Amino acid sequence: MTIKAEYIWIDGTKPTAKLRSKTKILAERTELADLPLWGFDGSSTNQAEGHASDLVLKPVFSCPDPIRGGESILVLCEVFNTDMTPHPSNTRAALREVAEKFADQEPIFGIEQEYTFFEGTRPLGFPEGGFPAPQGGYYCGVGADEIFGREIVEKHLDNCLAAGLGISGINAEVMPGQWEFQVGALPPLEVSDHMWVARWLLYRTAEDYGISATLDAKPAKGDWNGAGAHTNFSTRAMREGYDAIITACEALGQEGKPLEHVRQYGTGIEDRLTGAHETAPWDQYSYGASDRGASVRIPWQVARDKKGYIEDRRPNANVDPYVVTRLMVDTCCTALEKALQA
Repeated sequence: MTIKAEYIWIDGTKPTAKLRSKTKILAERTELADLPLWGFDGSSTNQAEGHASDLVLKPVFSCPDPIRGGESILVLCEVFNTDMTPHPSNTRAALREVAEKFADQEPIFGIEQEYTFFEGTRPLGFPEGGFPAPQGGYYCGVGADEIFGREIVEKHLDNCLAAGLGISGINAEVMPGQWEFQVGALPPLEVSDHMWVARWLLYRTAEDYGISATLDAKPAKGDWNGAGAHTNFSTRAMREGYDAIITACEALGQEGKPLEHVRQYGTGIEDRLTGAHETAPWDQYSYGASDRGASVRIPWQVARDKKGYIEDRRPNANVDPYVVTRLMVDTCCTALEKALQA
């Protein structure tokens, strides 16, 4: 019995990397550890020069392929050079080191992925040559006059569930044609792997409907909400006590840290983090309980229960999950480790 394996990787396109994939035929069903290495032409993916274009795909995560069905699988890969050193575009490798370093703190994440459907050059639901009614009724709305693309969203959800991904919910967002799905709570490597595969499934599912999906941070200029990837984070200490919550919030605001983070939180951060539309200004840091206008929100139930998690509201929809989880683990877990030793 032959198996179709769709090998998926993140390319070197800048300023925002793209997903790439191609199909390998396997002679039989194979466990992840036994999946073969494969190669590709890095000169066609902005990852190599033509005179030395061979790069290596190393499988790191696999799951059932809900598009093809049957025994077919999706295979997420890291990109390596031919000497088996991580390629510069391989951001997962850096996360692996940080996740292992702070594994004893048991960090977990839930990422809220906003995205926008486009039909041609217009957001889905935007009339040709004009604009829809102002935002207000679209968020978690119902009805054909306010909701656009639900059939694609439902099919994407079914595909993610069939793949066994840790997807935890969906909802319509503030702008027409804008939606969100959530992944987690999971450890940093797992949440990031699942998010990248869920993104691939989003693009692939929408493709069957002749619709494109974008993670652009500000897909419609003007008085419309941008698209983010709000990142919820906790460690064991944060899930057990409020002092650790405050330590993490303060660590994210230490000198130099806010800019270090936002500069890696996705393309177009200044367009989205304006201080309007439920955002804090990109160049100012703040945190507060139940405050969606803060950089980092402490949910109301966390403030009440004195334990739980925090929400970093700054990451763009187009942020690299491997990067945002690495930054948050490194910054917060370093501070929590020092606080424990003090």
